[in-house]
Amino acid sequence: MRGKMKMEWIEVKPTCCQAEEELKDTNKGESKHLPVAIIGAGPVGLAAAAHLARYDQPFIILESGSQVGANILTWGHVRVFSPWRYNIDESASKLLKKQGWIEPDLNDLPTGKDLVDQYLKPLANTSEIKNSLFVNTKVLSISRKNMDKMKTANREKQPFVIYAEQNREFKQFEARAVIDATGTWGNPNPANSNGIWLKEEKAIFNQTFYGIPDILGVGKSRYLNKCVAVIGSGHSAINSLLELAKLKEEYPATEIIWVLRKVRVEEAYGGEELDALEARGDLGSRIHKLVDSGVVQVITPFRIQNIKGKNGKIELVGETKDDLKTYSDIDEMIVNTGNRPDFSILREVRTSIDTATESVKALAPLIDPNIHSCGTVRPHGEKELRQPEKDFYIVGAKSYGRAPTFLMATGYEQVRSVVAYLSGDYEASEKVELELPETGVCSTNQNVTKASCSSNSCC
Repeated sequence: MRGKMKMEWIEVKPTCCQAEEELKDTNKGESKHLPVAIIGAGPVGLAAAAHLARYDQPFIILESGSQVGANILTWGHVRVFSPWRYNIDESASKLLKKQGWIEPDLNDLPTGKDLVDQYLKPLANTSEIKNSLFVNTKVLSISRKNMDKMKTANREKQPFVIYAEQNREFKQFEARAVIDATGTWGNPNPANSNGIWLKEEKAIFNQTFYGIPDILGVGKSRYLNKCVAVIGSGHSAINSLLELAKLKEEYPATEIIWVLRKVRVEEAYGGEELDALEARGDLGSRIHKLVDSGVVQVITPFRIQNIKGKNGKIELVGETKDDLKTYSDIDEMIVNTGNRPDFSILREVRTSIDTATESVKALAPLIDPNIHSCGTVRPHGEKELRQPEKDFYIVGAKSYGRAPTFLMATGYEQVRSVVAYLSGDYEASEKVELELPETGVCSTNQNVTKASCSSNSCC
């Protein structure tokens, strides 16, 4: 049983240089001197801090992990498919270079650990940011001071109050604005095709990995010579399959089963050689060859209805094209079915969230994978991310909800625009630009065709 938390009110003093004149905003009332609170110290949260520092605006960063980029380190062994040039925020780079940071080769592909060690840690240690960062600080809830969600009168004049737990102590922070950059990683979707967490799936937790395990490293003994089912059709699933295939080269008794909901496995290959990100296209080409060679057994379409543990093995029960089938004798399961946002901390904040994608509502038509699966999205910024709760924003992967197509460069442009608006630079906030690599595939209404895209198409 946990001990009682000590309650403490934190008065956060600005730690970066403030502008000579405070923002002239009549709606701020007495909150205008307070910092902007950033929730989450991942790439997008730290980019927001870098932009606030550029405008000489006070801020605080609240991170639940023990260090910056804590979520990224859970997949630190994975090499991303986008080169450094898409993963470094411009304002963050300027801050770093002022302090002697040596930029990595912009054409290299970093691992998750590289991102943290070579970019996020040095950024968090800059003089403009380090004293504003609070790690081991888990946000529990966000509200307006002395107001619940129902109260409207003078609401916009009241500061935000952020309730958090820091090293088992209860603390409160006040802020004039809040940027939620908590992402979605660590909140996985279940393997069940209906999106429901069943007790049977929870019961085999010890035989299930949600995410991208280090199959060739610390997780090697767990998977060698086992029958492993990988659930999902995205890049995470393909990464898992490729590592299992390497393991099988050394341990031939390893069996690999790929379970997808898609009608045809070819839909999971992506742009292959037509993808503007070579490494992303290479993932599709490599898994294509492994499937054709029989190294990976494909079960598709298969919509999992239930998962059972039986005599130390896993049984998958699901629907195929024709009937209900059961696949047995599976030792381990890797679930790569995506992630979902956690809105529990926002119960007292007024938000506008799309009911299907769980993204920021204005973004849904641009990113809904039911109708749009290109690797690009129309540039968007503060205006699209604006919530009914004034000066509250959801950015980064969480702004995309359950949609799987978010790229870091998108988040960097989001926070550049949001911070410009919060800093009174309205002209800059409206000028949103976003340059992303093409996927080489356009898909609307789930009809996939290789790139014969016109200049007016989604690519």
